[in-house]
Parts: sequence; structure tokens; C-alpha cells
Amino acid sequence: MIRILLAEDEDAMRTYLARALENAGYDVVAVDRGTAALPLLEREHFDLLLSDIVMPEMDGIELAQRCAEVSPETKVMFITGFAAVTLKASREAPQARVLSKPFHLKDLVMEVERVFDLQSSARI
Repeated sequence: MIRILLAEDEDAMRTYLARALENAGYDVVAVDRGTAALPLLEREHFDLLLSDIVMPEMDGIELAQRCAEVSPETKVMFITGFAAVTLKASREAPQARVLSKPFHLKDLVMEVERVFDLQSSARI
């Protein structure tokens, strides 16, 4: 099963995204900040880091850079509601996908499937 580490500082959004990804068949660990995600990346295996970009303490871009150091096999996807931040993310972490808020949950699931080259029809 694909494991996703979700870093999102907004409680409602974190719960919403985690539930949607779990319903799509993913194993999700959700945290409220980058500084909480980093030790998990160091200790556990995750296939995908799904991170908001704008968070307190450590933003998603710094978290992605640290992820590349401690867990280079982990893929990265950003979620953000700020267009200017999307441009910065594209420069700082060009290998990461960026999904702009607002988005539909089906769009999120489709993007995750694309990261792993999965087909929706293969999911139960």
C-alpha cells in the first residue's frame, strides 16, 4: 500500500484531505507542520510527501528540500492557495508537482495516481 505523509497546518483541510486519500486506498499519516513531518521522514518510509507550502515553523519548500536529503526516494507534491508561492515552488523543487487550491478531491486523487502511474480503474 502506498504511504503518504500529509503536512497541512489547517485542521479542517488536513482532515478532509486525509479522509479522501484514505478512501481512495492510501495509507495516510497527517501532521500539522513541517517540523512534525521531518522526524517521520527520517524514521519511516513514505512514498509521497504531500505538503502545503505555507506553514508555520518550516514551510513546505524547506520540508521538501530536507526530505530530499533524508528520504530521497520519497516523491513530493505541494498544495497551495498562493499563485506566487507556486512559482517559487517550481523553481526550488522542480521535480515536485503543485496542486493549487481550491481543487476537487477527485483532482487530488488523480494527481496522486499520476505520480505513481496508477489508473483509477485499478483502484477498488
